[in-house]
Amino acid sequence: METIIVFALYFLALSILALFGLHKYFLLYIFRKYRKQDLPSPGEPNEWPEATVQLPIYNERYVVKRLLKAVVSLDYPKDKLHVQVLDDSSDSTAVLAERLVSVLQRKGYRIERITRESRVGFKAGALENGLNQCQSEYLAVFDADFVPQPDFLKKTIPHLMQPGIGMVQTRWGHINRNYSLLTRLQAIFLDAHFLIEHFARNRSGRFFNFNGTAGVWRRQAIIDAGGWQHDTLTEDLDLSYRAQLKGWKFIFLPEVVSPAELPVEMNAYKGQQHRWSKGSVQTALKLIPTIWRSDLPFYIRLEAIIHLGNNFAYLLMAAPALLMVLVVKFTAGSGLLWPVIVYLFMFFAATFSVIVYYAHAIKASVGKLWPHALYIPLVMALGIGLSVNNGRAALEALLGHKSDFKRTPKYRIESRRDNWRKKTYRAGGNYLPVLELMFACYFTYGLIYFVSQGYFLSMPFFLLFQFGFFYIGFSTLSGQKG
Repeated sequence: METIIVFALYFLALSILALFGLHKYFLLYIFRKYRKQDLPSPGEPNEWPEATVQLPIYNERYVVKRLLKAVVSLDYPKDKLHVQVLDDSSDSTAVLAERLVSVLQRKGYRIERITRESRVGFKAGALENGLNQCQSEYLAVFDADFVPQPDFLKKTIPHLMQPGIGMVQTRWGHINRNYSLLTRLQAIFLDAHFLIEHFARNRSGRFFNFNGTAGVWRRQAIIDAGGWQHDTLTEDLDLSYRAQLKGWKFIFLPEVVSPAELPVEMNAYKGQQHRWSKGSVQTALKLIPTIWRSDLPFYIRLEAIIHLGNNFAYLLMAAPALLMVLVVKFTAGSGLLWPVIVYLFMFFAATFSVIVYYAHAIKASVGKLWPHALYIPLVMALGIGLSVNNGRAALEALLGHKSDFKRTPKYRIESRRDNWRKKTYRAGGNYLPVLELMFACYFTYGLIYFVSQGYFLSMPFFLLFQFGFFYIGFSTLSGQKG
């Protein structure tokens, strides 16, 4: 009986994960179908409208100067460009931002620093407060780690001025892509998100989302959707779906790249992933009932639900991770054919789909597959290693556990010569790396046992799980402050 329960849980979880894998094949199909179809150029307007650039910052002493320098350098009529520094800082960033803004004001820039008595609503609250203090119809948003290109507004505003368009999102670039293994793997993850997911969803008429930064909103779309709300940790995803449910259309511009700094320290990266995972599940719980009851075509509703439910996969990974050794023990050497058939199906559905998916992303982003394809197994291992961190986030959302919006620390790391270890904004310790290293040891035991028994079919999976959990666990401990 126990064996039946183990097999049932194992293959149920794997079957659902396989469905997410098959969905990646679908996204690739849509991507390949539309990849050569360019959006028509709207042309430059006869007169450029007023645009406000909102910069929500909180304790960003290392990057705020770089951010302001880039924003005031935007190639846009000076009398039509308005900049809001939405400063909730509680450290020396506040004094630095005030001084920088004063200098720029004396130089004739329309820039203001807006503060609040409390951080109610965190980033969403700051953006809502800024919206209420400006009159512009078009609002760009940049997080502190971004460095917008001078032509950003001139390449996005014309698209946004078309009737019915509520938001234009650009692609994230990576200032420090080659800084470390962690930044290289993050870049591949993000390139796939933008160049495959965003492109496929947008060009096929499905919903996709504003990413919280490097995009421009139409004011009326925000208002119609109910404004910025802070009952989830992903205010950007939440607002995006509410606006599209109100009938506003979005545009993704992959050719417009907005460079940004990737997190270089594992605790910072895990904190970012925790926030994104928890927030997306919160948004799913909040909006899926409304999406399902809407009059939208079934294919749009289904894709939206799959999109919002993606992070549930991290919870499902727990069952295969814990049960893999037992299942292989039960089936190895049994002479049964069906386990081999099931493994082959799972490989092509849940594993090979990921390989092909990231291969396409690499080719689309850097123009060639080799030698960058060598990172694909490591990308998969990193995703596996994050399952404890992100699974915990999904579980917290399901249980209704509330937590503050914790921004990702930025250190202005632009080249390999830069060092983050002596800078502030370091994450404190927690128990997760211990659990991650326990998982790593568990898979090491499984790997040694099955090699000793001559069972090699599952070795690649054990290696991925082993490396992923060791990498995440040790990297987390090495970055935590005492």
